[in-house]
Amino acid sequence: MPSLHILLLLLTLPAFAQNETRGWFPFQPGDYFAASTLSMQGWLDAPAGKHGFLQMRGKDFVFENGKPVKFWGVNVCDHKAFPEADEARTWAKFLAKYGINGVRLHKFTWEASDGVHSTQITADHWRRLDFFQSELRRTGIYYGWSAIYGHRVRPGDRERLLAYDEVAGTKFPWRHLNGSTASLVNFAEDLQTLNIELTVSMLNHRNPHTGLRYADDPALAFIELQNEDNIFWGAIEETLKQTPTYRALLCQKFSDWLRRRYGSHEALLKAWQGEGLSADEHLDRGSVYPRPNHGQFQAAVAQAEKSGKPLPAHWLDRAAFLYEEQVRFYEKFVKAIRATGYRGVIVGSCWQAGAGLTHWYNLHADYLAGAIDRHNYFGGGSGHQLQPGPFNNTPMVSQPGSGLLSTGFQQVADRPFQFSEWMSLIPNEWTAEASPLIAAYGMGLQGWDASYAFAMDQPKFSNTIQMHGVYNVTSPTQLALYPALAAMIYRGDVREGQPAARRTVGLSDLAAGRKLYFEKVSQQYDLKSFEGAVPTSTLAVGPVTVAFAEKDKPLETNGIPQEDQKRLIANTGQLTWDVTRRGYFTIQTAGTVGLVGFSEGQPAGNAAVEVRTETPFAVVLVSSLDPKQGLDKANRWLITTVARARNTGMTFDADHKTLLTVGEAPILLEPVNVDLRLKRRGKPTVHVLDHVGNRTGRKLPVLNGVVRIDGEREKTIYYEVVF
Repeated sequence: MPSLHILLLLLTLPAFAQNETRGWFPFQPGDYFAASTLSMQGWLDAPAGKHGFLQMRGKDFVFENGKPVKFWGVNVCDHKAFPEADEARTWAKFLAKYGINGVRLHKFTWEASDGVHSTQITADHWRRLDFFQSELRRTGIYYGWSAIYGHRVRPGDRERLLAYDEVAGTKFPWRHLNGSTASLVNFAEDLQTLNIELTVSMLNHRNPHTGLRYADDPALAFIELQNEDNIFWGAIEETLKQTPTYRALLCQKFSDWLRRRYGSHEALLKAWQGEGLSADEHLDRGSVYPRPNHGQFQAAVAQAEKSGKPLPAHWLDRAAFLYEEQVRFYEKFVKAIRATGYRGVIVGSCWQAGAGLTHWYNLHADYLAGAIDRHNYFGGGSGHQLQPGPFNNTPMVSQPGSGLLSTGFQQVADRPFQFSEWMSLIPNEWTAEASPLIAAYGMGLQGWDASYAFAMDQPKFSNTIQMHGVYNVTSPTQLALYPALAAMIYRGDVREGQPAARRTVGLSDLAAGRKLYFEKVSQQYDLKSFEGAVPTSTLAVGPVTVAFAEKDKPLETNGIPQEDQKRLIANTGQLTWDVTRRGYFTIQTAGTVGLVGFSEGQPAGNAAVEVRTETPFAVVLVSSLDPKQGLDKANRWLITTVARARNTGMTFDADHKTLLTVGEAPILLEPVNVDLRLKRRGKPTVHVLDHVGNRTGRKLPVLNGVVRIDGEREKTIYYEVVF
């Protein structure tokens, strides 16, 4: 029963707000480990590392013994990476229950030093981190390190740096990067030494619970050199204004590069046709500035495209120099990691660099370093915390290929692709669409190799829809869907499609500024959308990739949809995206049948089952709970039903474009009504499960092969069918 406090709150709400959530029920997760009715732990291939180190084989991840793998994971950040032993055990059990086989440990070294020496983690932090990682390993969960998001300098670094006080005093729009090596590290060797030394010291640390140095630990799936940073980073010029010593270093390096290329200032002026130099820039003074912010390059490329004139030579030289600096840093970093004996996957960084020239150079630098990794977010309001105000309430299903899925335009044809940070952000009401979208179209049709949703703060569901600000994996619109999606991914239900489009970027053409694919990037901080040489809806048909070669090649296409096409069938035949109304897609495979979006009254099915919902927006998944059998032969099915979620007392304006009140616990879930027509023989029993997947003792009748699910009556999201 609702508490008196909640009842009083409900009484104070406007009538329209109460009517909107009439029939919704509170989300009440109970004992996660009371029974094993719904647990994916048996699907994990424990212990992690048993097949050897993770490797890149062309576009795929495989282990050293050749076994292929996909990672369906989450981020664990900051101090949360250092739980005490009891909590670490709970973390491992909880992650395994929901089918998570990978954890990206992110920015966890920021506060792990002794405050004096930046490249060493304290013994107490190692004590907790070692045990946590050993528990993950034992349970079958791999971990990757994204330790550096701007390495924070400490007083013990003073004598090692060109200008310690300048770096320590840097201020960023994002305060967590203050006093760090962010952006500067991509060209400054003294700062590179700190980043590399920290990583190498971590790899040489021996975990007493496994007996292995981390360099020898195959459960360490990947190492990311740096998070969300590159030499073209949009904030770099503001940083350089605060660090004149490092700005002078960058100018000197560029001037030396130009002298090697042209020989003299006079020759430089001739090559640049008198453009691109201010009065205080001169080769002999070492003061030529490369203007590293990708925004300036993007504007110059757009202007050249518009005018039909070649891109001025000074922009080409600047981009080439900065690219070479980035590659040199990554090569040095990778060499140091490999020298420890580490044989796993390496990622350069996960951040794009605008559009056009700098975008392709940055992507190629990441390509040379290892696997391709990218971040994206969708929806949300004006900040990182849930607060009243306007917000983006657009559903991604209304525009095929938009939002999170558009990140796939950066997938490289012969490299694994991982999506290591993503989330559909509250208060967008349709966040439940995100996880199935990434699982079916990203990990399935596009052939992505790893997903790490952002972020998980605790080994339990959150009390409200906001936990890690607006980035919340432990909302029921996300994590509750994970068992079904993990089963679909690990069983390989959705096949990778045939390439629908491929762009080939020629490196010599890039350097010469010849016409290239100019792909538009719209970005507001973490939120990005991509448009390119093919419609974004192509991502609903098959993989869209880029390849690098010496020379450009014409765009290769195979089944590009028309811009106004309303029904898009994946070239595997298993997924259909329909936008005749507000948009929905169906999953129709042997092991999973699903409806995602505004599918009211529309069917999805296979030879074993057909499913329809009356709920205007919903995610309905019917999943085989057998790792090897489809729905036609599995003894157990899982039915998952999720729609919208709100905090109690959460209200919007009439158009649902402005959040009026945030509300509070408990979370309220919109009920989902479903009709299932069972096509296979047998006498099934349909169990009503509680909010964490345990049997409640209630059962649903099966009448003439039809099961009617009334979400308002049952007040749950899970059902189990046993044959």
